[in-house]
Amino acid sequence: QVQLVESGGGLVQAGGSLRLSCAASGRTFSSYAMGWFRQAPGKEREFVASISWNGGSTYYADSVKGRFTISRDNAKNTVYLQMNSLKPDDTGVYYCAARTKGTDWSTFPYDYNYWGQGTQVTVSS
Repeated sequence: QVQLVESGGGLVQAGGSLRLSCAASGRTFSSYAMGWFRQAPGKEREFVASISWNGGSTYYADSVKGRFTISRDNAKNTVYLQMNSLKPDDTGVYYCAARTKGTDWSTFPYDYNYWGQGTQVTVSS
């Protein structure tokens, strides 16, 4: 079992920055990959970024590439999403997810078997 708790969401103006955190507990954090997804109102959940078990490999959705950075601190059992140059289209609920059946990144929601409760990010124009 893995428990995930996100934090760091909020309201920010376009062009601003936010840093999301996701604290994990349960299984050994350094043994699995992590990902961030988001869901805007009326839309399906979409992939944002993913990171391998040791942080050595990352992957981003085209829509956030160059603006967002995913990282992890295995000593603190935490994964981060640094979001810069935010746009109104980035608005949504952001979820972190754990892929305990794999060590490499993945863009597919079905590859992740544990999810956090989500944190709201609102970007005003």
